[in-house]
Amino acid sequence: MIRVAIIGASGYTGLESIEIVLRHPEAQLTYLTALPEECCRADEAFGSLKGRCSMTIEPLHLDKLSRQADVALCCLPHKVSMSFVPKLLETGIKVIDFSADYRLKDVTVYEEYYQVEHTDTGNLPRAAFGLPELFRDRIKEASLVANPGCYPTGATLAIAPLLRKGLIDTQTIIVNSVTGVSGGGKNPSPVFHFPNMNENILPYAIGSHRHMPEMEQIASEVAGEKVKILFQPHVGPFDRGILSTVYCDPKTEMSVEELGELYNDFYGNEPFVQVLDGPPAVKNVAKSNYCHVYPTIARGKIICFSVIDNLIKGASGQAIQNMNVIFALDETLGLA
Repeated sequence: MIRVAIIGASGYTGLESIEIVLRHPEAQLTYLTALPEECCRADEAFGSLKGRCSMTIEPLHLDKLSRQADVALCCLPHKVSMSFVPKLLETGIKVIDFSADYRLKDVTVYEEYYQVEHTDTGNLPRAAFGLPELFRDRIKEASLVANPGCYPTGATLAIAPLLRKGLIDTQTIIVNSVTGVSGGGKNPSPVFHFPNMNENILPYAIGSHRHMPEMEQIASEVAGEKVKILFQPHVGPFDRGILSTVYCDPKTEMSVEELGELYNDFYGNEPFVQVLDGPPAVKNVAKSNYCHVYPTIARGKIICFSVIDNLIKGASGQAIQNMNVIFALDETLGLA
């Protein structure tokens, strides 16, 4: 039985992680932590856990963590996580980090987009990028996994087969995505206040979203060459989910049938990526670890659609999938 600690258990991803571990047949929740002002019983923090989890969310003590856990799901924010991860690794446990602090290999790029000095560059080389469909072999051997961002997960899975085969122009890719309000996190803000978001949709972070260099880094690794991506996110009036539409210029002419065969071959053995014959819908993947993709061709361009649940495949579910890979378990445990 894998003993699981959740660091930062009081947020959205903390709740989703608790929910998944509770139904995981080979994992057990042993330690939940948060800031002192957020500590209480789990079922007091989240009413949905009433009768299911009465564990106390408590302040982090490393000695206790080292005695009670085999793996820590680190659900801390960007910039905060890197001050805790080195201490977690020193205890000898595995760490799956939800923040961006270990995703970007170029420290200069990280510091430009996150506007803070990186304080744990020594652990960057050991961090495996946690997208199992593409980097499973690295994840198997890792003690530190950088769980991908939600937008890069959906966008990369939408075009990975094309990148791997070198079938698209790598300098003209455009990613257009819409996320639900939970993408803004648990803490309220004026933009995500109900009167502003209800019956509304708006773009944000125009040309500057922090996930853009992450997308480019993964895409470049898959393609084996430098990839340039223009990414534009939007937020819409729904709770959860991300729809991504990716526009690509093909290098050679191909048919819709050939495109479908390429995707079905590429993802044929992947339990959580489903290739569709028509446009995907966010509701069809809500509260699941699935990614639905649909590639097609229109006016000479390849257009690839994907949908994921930003809190599950885009965060907590993907973390559990990574945990399953690390401990050589069936990847679908707790997630199917």
